[in-house]
Amino acid sequence: MAWEFKSDRPIYTQLLEQIELKIISGDYKAGDRLLSVRDLAAEAAVNPNTMQRALAELERMGLVYSQRTSGRTVTEDKELIHRIKEEIAMQHIEEFLVTMKKLGYTKEEIIRLMEEKE
Repeated sequence: MAWEFKSDRPIYTQLLEQIELKIISGDYKAGDRLLSVRDLAAEAAVNPNTMQRALAELERMGLVYSQRTSGRTVTEDKELIHRIKEEIAMQHIEEFLVTMKKLGYTKEEIIRLMEEKE
């Protein structure tokens, strides 16, 4: 997945979200070792300090952890990964439902449209 950034939010927040997505989607598997801060920063074409800030936040969340001589590793806590995945899914669903209700759709109409789309 290519690194993509928009100007509407801080880069470190977008880095955090993109790495988080790679973890919950399985691109980075539980127990995988991440590239070094410098290598990740070079790959994303960002300042290493910005990448460090994003990784520090992912550590705070428990999605990655540091090993003194081995760099950072994705958590092996599959339940945590699953829980975060569901939280993100629920946020997207809530945003979708709010938008659809603003458009004037009822619950039944939303369900019908979703079934037609499948």
